[in-house]
Amino acid sequence: MLSPRTKSWTFPHCPTPPDWRLDFAALVAQFDWLRIMGTCPQDPQWHAEGDVLTHVGMVCRELTAMLAWRALPETERNIVFAGALLHDAAKPRLTKEEDGHLRSRGHSLAGMRMARRILGDEIFGPGGTPFHVREQICALVRYHGLPGTLLEKADSQRVVITASMTARCDLVAILAEADTRGRICPGLDQAIERVQLFRDFAGESSCLSGPYPFASAASRFRYFRTPGAPPTIDVYDATRCTVTLMCGLPASGKDTWVKQNAGDAPVISLDALRTEMDVDPSGDQGPVIRAAKEQAKAYLRENRGFIWNATNTTRMLRDGLIDLFTAYNARVRIVYCEAPMNDIRRRNAARKVPVPMRVIEKLMDHLDVPDLAEAQEVEYSIASDK
Repeated sequence: MLSPRTKSWTFPHCPTPPDWRLDFAALVAQFDWLRIMGTCPQDPQWHAEGDVLTHVGMVCRELTAMLAWRALPETERNIVFAGALLHDAAKPRLTKEEDGHLRSRGHSLAGMRMARRILGDEIFGPGGTPFHVREQICALVRYHGLPGTLLEKADSQRVVITASMTARCDLVAILAEADTRGRICPGLDQAIERVQLFRDFAGESSCLSGPYPFASAASRFRYFRTPGAPPTIDVYDATRCTVTLMCGLPASGKDTWVKQNAGDAPVISLDALRTEMDVDPSGDQGPVIRAAKEQAKAYLRENRGFIWNATNTTRMLRDGLIDLFTAYNARVRIVYCEAPMNDIRRRNAARKVPVPMRVIEKLMDHLDVPDLAEAQEVEYSIASDK
């Protein structure tokens, strides 16, 4: 259920009925991340309209004229509008000339991370944009180009189902259509047909307006960790214990969550091990990780659940640990903790040994918020939503 704050959230200057007037100039005047797009050229082969800002303005005009967008509930309209403004936010950072053409490889993924930082600004409300709204916008930025490339994917269904774990594919399709119409290039009719194909394919794959409905959490987990498995897979849950994997920036509330929820479960804390082993946080962490994994294996051999308490802010880090836990038939629950950056700075400064803010900022810039493609269960503990 959406919180009242989420239901009432709006993006500045998002057009409203009855006139649906778009004041793009006001948006450009308000946001420096938007203005900088005007300095970024695009390759005329695909964007003859000019720089990125010109393209984004055209996308927003096309979007706000679409009946499909206007028919959305207010929250969804604002989410897609924000996605349109942010979808090319990373192009100024990434655009470079390759073989005589301007390209911006990886701008969707980088743009998702930029959007997360931008939407954390207090201008979007206390503590920034509500978590679930922000993450849906970030997902739209991440997958806005998928409809145009779906036909080139080796396993189109797996790609669409994966996207559906975080992004609403119907909203992706609306944004992609506006993105396609909001440019000057050859082959627009075929490109729009690809968007319709994506919409139809997501519908046929049962994930157009929400995540794919797996038979169970165990089946979903097996699907995403088994290349080539069909989404209809239905497996027996043979797990013997539950491991809780904490995730979040330093000072985001992980220790508090553990104190309030651990109960009798043992806790493997990397911070505690560093203190016990006298290892500096900026030094070689190999001995600490090895000691933690040995503790984990001892519990797993006893079929005893426990909590692994560390930052684990990237999917790569979490995947290695999940492989270890599931090798012993453990069920994995990820608990993601988040607090506004201003609160993190204040809490961190009050610690006996603060984490350097440059480290926290770097972790934030590479943060992968966990989703249901990673574990049997994912729980979000968001301070700004409480």
